[in-house]
Amino acid sequence: MKIGLIAMSGIRACDTELLELGLTLPGFVERSKQIASLPSLGLLTLAGMTPEHHDIHYVEIPDLHAEEGELEEFDLVAISSYSAQIDEAYELAHRYRTRGIPTVLGGPHVTALPHEAQKYCTSVVLGEGEPVWLEILEDAENEQLKLLYDARKRDFSLADAPMPAFELLDISKYNRLTVQTSRGCPHNCEFCAGSRLICSHYKQKPVEKVLAEIDRICEIWQHPFIELADDNSFVNHAYWKELLPELKKRQIKWFTETDLSVAEDHELLSMMRESGCAQVLIGLESPTEEPLRGLEKNANWKQGRFAGYKEAVSTIQSHGITVNGCFIAGLDGQTAGVFDDIYDFVHDAELYEVQITILTPFPGTALYERLKKQNRLIEPTNWKMCTLFDLNFRPQNMTEEELRKGFQGLAMRLYSDEFTQWRRDTFKQNLRRTVNGSKDKQLCA
Repeated sequence: MKIGLIAMSGIRACDTELLELGLTLPGFVERSKQIASLPSLGLLTLAGMTPEHHDIHYVEIPDLHAEEGELEEFDLVAISSYSAQIDEAYELAHRYRTRGIPTVLGGPHVTALPHEAQKYCTSVVLGEGEPVWLEILEDAENEQLKLLYDARKRDFSLADAPMPAFELLDISKYNRLTVQTSRGCPHNCEFCAGSRLICSHYKQKPVEKVLAEIDRICEIWQHPFIELADDNSFVNHAYWKELLPELKKRQIKWFTETDLSVAEDHELLSMMRESGCAQVLIGLESPTEEPLRGLEKNANWKQGRFAGYKEAVSTIQSHGITVNGCFIAGLDGQTAGVFDDIYDFVHDAELYEVQITILTPFPGTALYERLKKQNRLIEPTNWKMCTLFDLNFRPQNMTEEELRKGFQGLAMRLYSDEFTQWRRDTFKQNLRRTVNGSKDKQLCA
């Protein structure tokens, strides 16, 4: 069969004023390019496990309505999409299905709302794709596709993870490629629309498989920049102390997401830096403590760490690893003063990079269900607003206008040329002092 694996990619934002800001703010523009340039690791993984007698085509569509000409003909189409692009994914699936081409939809949004997705396609996949993909291919060849394939009822080990088909990519189009070392997260944040929606428990990929994927990337891209597609990489420190010396040999640069506990292990931080870790992204969420209460449903983990936020940032950055601190505007308990609080925190903590988003109730999350019960969702099924930059709920302690305008104003301040340069320069100065201080101690010893 000729199979089309189609990723709905690209940045979305409905707020026209924010889009206009993004055209002039380097922080926003750089971040958009980085996110938009990531290929779909999920689809590449399915391609990697597809039997060789099939003809696989990997396609990215950043904007369906900007596409010109007729749709490419396939015998089977599989589409992956997030909530913000799901309407375009539905439209594309419907167009293929009306032409008699079997179409399969999957991803976090489809897993959360399978009955909605079933209106537009032949089949839907719930949960992880790997456990059911070969069955889908066999059923498609026999023209017996099922309406639903529920992988959540199957136990899939990352020890069985196939090699992603990186060779399908035009490397010149990307500034980084992704590798996954784990799936899931031990934390249970109310707002999280990450892999917890498709994977019920935390699982780790064997070290040798991770290294094999990186070696495959290095074959087609010398000295690549790799983003680890993990929700929380450093849960198992022993695992990483086995992997990092091998990463060091590859001479790559890499980036990942983690939590603040990584700051407690200086040996790990040193190994991370030596192996090429350039930056870690950490969800700090709030610059003040009270809005963190109950945000992490298992053990209030983030609120319990709040007192050590700034010290942890300093510790990580003192090892030469920059921190991208992430904050959410609109959390319950926040007032219109949160925007000054975020700016002040970024300044005082001397964060190298910062990411701000508006609280977003993604379908399938505990946040969505809570706000729905409280009648606080503005347009409960307007998935185009699930961009992290658009407001689609009624804030608790400020008006909608205060949240929108405050967010725009904060973006202008945080990503101004002057403040961005100050953050860069401060990191370099602090690092020089740390290095020189270490040399002085060695001489004294």
